Amino acid sequence: MTSSEAVPTEPAPFRRMVPRSKAESHRAATPLELFFDLCFVVAVAQAGSALAHDLAAGHLGHGLYSYAFAFFAIWWAWMNFSWFASAYDVDDVPYRLTTLVQITGVLILAAGVPRIFADQDLTLSVVGYVVMRLAMVTQWLRAASCESGGARTMALRYAAGITLCQIGWVLMLLVPESARSWVLPLGILAELSVPALAELHTQSTWHPEHIAERYGLFTLIVLGETVSAATLAMQAALDEHEALSELIPLAAGGILICFAAWWIYFARPVHHILTSNRRSFLWGYGHYLVLGSAAAIGAGLEVAIEYATGEAHIGAVAATAAVTVPTALYLFTVWLLHARHSKRGPAQLLLLPVAAVAVLACTLLGESGVLAAGLLCAATVAAGVTLHARQTRM
Repeated sequence: MTSSEAVPTEPAPFRRMVPRSKAESHRAATPLELFFDLCFVVAVAQAGSALAHDLAAGHLGHGLYSYAFAFFAIWWAWMNFSWFASAYDVDDVPYRLTTLVQITGVLILAAGVPRIFADQDLTLSVVGYVVMRLAMVTQWLRAASCESGGARTMALRYAAGITLCQIGWVLMLLVPESARSWVLPLGILAELSVPALAELHTQSTWHPEHIAERYGLFTLIVLGETVSAATLAMQAALDEHEALSELIPLAAGGILICFAAWWIYFARPVHHILTSNRRSFLWGYGHYLVLGSAAAIGAGLEVAIEYATGEAHIGAVAATAAVTVPTALYLFTVWLLHARHSKRGPAQLLLLPVAAVAVLACTLLGESGVLAAGLLCAATVAAGVTLHARQTRM
């Protein structure tokens, strides 16, 4: 089966939603999945921009709390669709229409993100989230109607679990704002438990290479948003302040960090480590930190630029930490999730964790910390390439 045969250009009016084979060749992301990802980046941009505003104003706790919740909603809805599509993408008219409804939901969610940060108003975001998730319920119900035995039970468990979670989110809007900080974690835990409970006895037929590609593509899009956010902030700063001498080190450090983030993530294929539901779920869930930190790097660069032009109400160390902390978290989580599996010897194995600690230490350098962190990230990539080349010659 070729890629063009697996993903028809013109969808059939209606197909049976039967699972695709894990061993299917040429299993690649479809144009609909790519469109889905691009629409999600709107929500990522909103969350990153709002985080930058809070950090620059010195509202660290409020900003991180709001960002963590908003990014969870974005990431979890994206992740659930991606794993479902890896197993059941039939690319017919009902499937496409349901996916477009999910995209509508994420746009509603994105519109509500600024309200989460401004006054903890969750209404619009919850409405968008529920639209996305209930559309996902219809996908699982459709899969259940075409399945039997354990696979049907699994699909029905997904549909029931997601529905109950959405009822919980709607009811949460009735909870007093002072109590929501206790209720939100319960809702998140409920959402995270649905796949584990649904696939307790029967696993969905997700495709390892397809899943690895999907996560890689979304990582690329998030890194692209990081570059875009930093570029727009830099442009605005130059237009208003012309502080070229202060901004050049930030631009150099920021671009080196982004280039290194791309290089490190895609240094080795990762699909070979996705060998079981247990390992794959941990890998997939862990990407909340990878993707969240990647997006936060862009927000941090905005904060650093605002500090350089005198618009941020924080000190030099705090402005630098807005970049170095998410960068260090990104380096460590990428290493923890998949980079360490391809390393040989202590030098290769410890390179990224040591680099993460060194990037954190750059925070203490204040205004020159972002450039130092960028140079460290570039040196880490160079060291990794050298160590790998030496290993292959042995």
